[in-house]
Amino acid sequence: MTVTPAERWYEHRTYSHRDFPADRLAASRTDTVSICLPARDCARTVGPMVEALAGLRDRGVVDQIVVVDAASDDGTAEVAAGAGAEVHQEAELMPRFGPPLGKGDAMWRALSVLTGDVVCYLDADTEDFGEHFACGTLGPVLCEPGVAFSKAFFRRPFKVGETIDPHGGGRVTELSARPLLNMFFPGLAGFIQPLAGEMAGRRALFERIPFACGYAVETAMLIDVHREAGLDALAQVDLEVRQNRHQTLRQLVPMAYNVTMAVASRLQREERLVPTPVAPLHSFEAGAIVARPMELVERPAMSTLGATAT
Repeated sequence: MTVTPAERWYEHRTYSHRDFPADRLAASRTDTVSICLPARDCARTVGPMVEALAGLRDRGVVDQIVVVDAASDDGTAEVAAGAGAEVHQEAELMPRFGPPLGKGDAMWRALSVLTGDVVCYLDADTEDFGEHFACGTLGPVLCEPGVAFSKAFFRRPFKVGETIDPHGGGRVTELSARPLLNMFFPGLAGFIQPLAGEMAGRRALFERIPFACGYAVETAMLIDVHREAGLDALAQVDLEVRQNRHQTLRQLVPMAYNVTMAVASRLQREERLVPTPVAPLHSFEAGAIVARPMELVERPAMSTLGATAT
């Protein structure tokens, strides 16, 4: 039976967070490390997260902890700063590019203030956060030869009231991202959680790729780092369980559309798909059909901006 490239990669480049304890990272790393948490209304979770990361900073695992706040009105910025993070408002970073356009834009703008050789992005709404979220995600990049980018995977329970489905989370991942990647980018089929917000990579790699704004960022980034660095330079790490807030099915539809747009744009770039205008997303509200304009906006690779990257 023929073994596919995705299967070979999965066996070679899949790790457990237990392979990368904090003491190993502190003792072996030679690169500086920045942690970035894009945040919007995450006051309940960001404090414990920053406190855990500050502990890693004290132990020599990371050098910089940055929270990029999206003008939260629940005190996220104040909580993060009080816990020991360096806090920036996303609208004040790279202001010449206009108002921020979602998570991907915040991640891209953060590169202007992140100083590490290696950058790790973590979702700021993670409940029951432990240091292994950072150490596991960073581990392959800091410790495994040839790895330039790593992405987390996990089991994500789905909670509805008191009912918990241990494997029911990640609906956009399973119904949109994974089928599209399997069909059009089969080398990436071994990634269990392509939409995971926990990822780490060499700063130089992040600076060579564009960043899709909004919810398209994870899909676009995975395809782009694969194209830029090659499959063997990518890795994934099991973080076991991750719990965060869930959204309704209606709220997930635009996210799935963003994933589709990201894949379509890459297919057009490779001339595998005829350029097609992005159609509005139609939904049904109170017995009427409503058209929602959709657009895929991408920020240019930071390396192309030179001295103007401010």
